[in-house]
Amino acid sequence: MKILIIGGTRFLGRFITREAQRRGHEITLFHRGRANPGLFPDVENILGDRVEAIGLLGDRRWDSVIDTCGFVPWAVAPSVRYLKNRTEHYVFVSSISVYADFSRIGIDESSPVDTLPEKKVEELEREGYGPYGEHYGAMKALCERLIDREMPGRALHVRSGLIVGPHDYMDRFPYWIHRVARGGEILAPGHPGQPVQWIDVRDLANWILDMAERRQTGVMNVTGPETPLTMGHILEECRRIAGSEAEFTWVDEEFLLERQVQPWTELPLWLPVNRGLSDGEKPPVGFFRVNIDRALQTGLSFRPLSETISDTLQWLNAENKDAFIAGLIPEKERRLLSEWNEKKARS
Repeated sequence: MKILIIGGTRFLGRFITREAQRRGHEITLFHRGRANPGLFPDVENILGDRVEAIGLLGDRRWDSVIDTCGFVPWAVAPSVRYLKNRTEHYVFVSSISVYADFSRIGIDESSPVDTLPEKKVEELEREGYGPYGEHYGAMKALCERLIDREMPGRALHVRSGLIVGPHDYMDRFPYWIHRVARGGEILAPGHPGQPVQWIDVRDLANWILDMAERRQTGVMNVTGPETPLTMGHILEECRRIAGSEAEFTWVDEEFLLERQVQPWTELPLWLPVNRGLSDGEKPPVGFFRVNIDRALQTGLSFRPLSETISDTLQWLNAENKDAFIAGLIPEKERRLLSEWNEKKARS
């Protein structure tokens, strides 16, 4: 197959490219050259911005296009309109964040998605809204709708959950592996039974290429694993694999929120659900309990948790990585643990 990958050198893109190479596909990478520009010297690399320089692709055809880095509709529109007559199949890496309501468990692909008024979208475009932010899910949903309008019946929207594994630049899972490997008393949020869903980047890359080869279309939630994970099990497995003597102190959600600890960023994988809610606010109990039956029926499979942890730890050690954009700074963690332990001692 001839495959065009938009992106292709960062995290998910690099593993899609690597797997496509292994399968013998003819690959073209279209990217800006900012992340790992020399990673695939034996693959055709075309450098350019997808908005301003999509014409650099020329009048060529591909069997499938895999778009790993479409975040806002005004950036996706030029590439889709240019490519819709140059490919039969378009894979768009979307997100489960598109869903409008995570207050229920078992969200499937028919569930309503978030949206924004057209005037708001125009306002955000003028303001230079970036790829992340409070409207991330709605923007991904608008991208999906745009692609379907331009390429009806020819697109697959991959609504991925949290992606983890080696080369994870968002640091959410790497933070926990590194922190557990350091040992000592660790602040663990909420309770050990909290459910967690994610997918190893390599499993996602393999499945995306399977779907491209089959010309699969439609919408699919793609996260996992098939057997539910819990936060407690993940941390215990990190401790076992790292050979760490870490001790976990599970801290109440209300206590953390009162001290303005930020879920997801300061304490990755934590989404508080057992807390008082303001009027109209709903607990996100369904974010880590999304229905993946449709993807499972197409052959989605998962490597063992131990392999994901071990390989990510090996990468962290090889990179000598000790600075993370996610997670608690050590001083704040120590202070919070001290306050929590004092509170428990008084009660």
